[in-house]
Amino acid sequence: MHPLHDIALIDALGADLRSAGYTGPGVAAFLGEDAEEALGRGIWWPALHATKQAGPSRLGTLVRLLLLACDESVREVAEALPGCLIDDLVANEVITVDGLTARAALDIRPHADDNRDYLVVSDLDAATRTGPVLRDHVLGIGGASMSLARAVIREPVASALDLGTGCGIQALHMDSHCERIVATDTNPRALALAAATARLCGMSWDLRAGSLFEPVAGERFDLIVSNPPFVVGSGGQDYIYRDSGMAGDRVCERLIGEVADHLNPGGTAQILANWIVREGEPWDTRVRGWLARTGLDAWVVQRELADPISYVSLWLSDAGENPGDLMRRGADWLDWFRREQIAGIGMGLITLRAHRAGETREPDQVVEEITAAGEEVTGYEAKAFLDRRAYLRDTSDEHLLAARLSTAPVIFEQQSLPGDDGWQQVGASVRRPGGPAAVLGVDEVSAALLAGCRGVVPLGTLIELLAGFHGVDTDALAEAALPVIREAIGRGILYEAR
Repeated sequence: MHPLHDIALIDALGADLRSAGYTGPGVAAFLGEDAEEALGRGIWWPALHATKQAGPSRLGTLVRLLLLACDESVREVAEALPGCLIDDLVANEVITVDGLTARAALDIRPHADDNRDYLVVSDLDAATRTGPVLRDHVLGIGGASMSLARAVIREPVASALDLGTGCGIQALHMDSHCERIVATDTNPRALALAAATARLCGMSWDLRAGSLFEPVAGERFDLIVSNPPFVVGSGGQDYIYRDSGMAGDRVCERLIGEVADHLNPGGTAQILANWIVREGEPWDTRVRGWLARTGLDAWVVQRELADPISYVSLWLSDAGENPGDLMRRGADWLDWFRREQIAGIGMGLITLRAHRAGETREPDQVVEEITAAGEEVTGYEAKAFLDRRAYLRDTSDEHLLAARLSTAPVIFEQQSLPGDDGWQQVGASVRRPGGPAAVLGVDEVSAALLAGCRGVVPLGTLIELLAGFHGVDTDALAEAALPVIREAIGRGILYEAR
């Protein structure tokens, strides 16, 4: 029997939680800004202190029980959840009871995003349970899942696939702009908790069991989103949420290789992935090889390149294993990395788009490393990037020269070094704040050209004026300037005024 198998209990639990104010805004107001912010960073004691200061209340009991994994009296839990029987909560694995004391067996937490309020069900993480997590452990809301949720392009579509749904966090966010959602997982426990999440949030998804695209064989979608078990290892499956059972980065390779068969014309896929970087090879060698066989447009952003020790340490600590097991597993894992000549693991986001119906051309694929803080890919930026690439493909140089271009809000930056005569300028650039890799190196002429792009004068006229001022040939300046202009458009620094 899976947890939260009783629909009537799920409905009663949801009603009780909402009536007690156990919502994103309700909990935030109850804890206060400082305690809530600390809790978001994994520091729990200010939140516990806040609940004690507030005095007895249903909400205080629920926060301690479900968010902080504290022991609470059975009596107080019964008062906090008056529509639920304690025996039913135990039978559905919501709580455990030892004498007169109750403790949470699941993580049920409010999650406010997209201007909506949700309840998300998952397993307790390693920090709030005794011993390591179980093999069928279901992750809750984490950094990776939220990074993907923020990166998804939020356009209205008819059909969407959440491949490897886990607790359902991606499907939850897709519900606001997707008419039909199919969510899959190989873990029956994950599907049970995703079903509970959907029910608590008043949503309905088509939940299916199976690996990769097997549950949707022959089907196509407008949007595919996946946070797969991408951890690179020898092919074991200690924990379903992180280990695919395939050696190396094979699970991501297969996902990328098969996704084109399941996208509608013009459809988009966004996948969190890890890829092997072998000794003596550029970091992008492997992922470029995957893309070459897809026929899809692509934007790959590597956010981090982890060395083997850092990578293994990250995933070992995640499971909460004891020190002896950690050392043994870590040594075996590193030995495998050495045998495979793996120098590092690339981690990032792969955004793919199928060609439109009737469109015949070579795929447009951009692979780059963007690691700066504040330059994370968002759904808005991902859509804008793909739209700009389409504009550049469809726009001739002649059209650009006749177009009136505008410069986005940017910052002009100069780089200088100290010299014998004071500061000596060695470079300059323009940067669009918040845009991933939205920076362009400029010289005196290109800086002046960008400054003149105010949506009034055609680009060709600006080039002609600059050529006359600097005493150079207009055609030669246009030939030199157009690649810079195209790069600026591609980075969102320039756009065509309408």
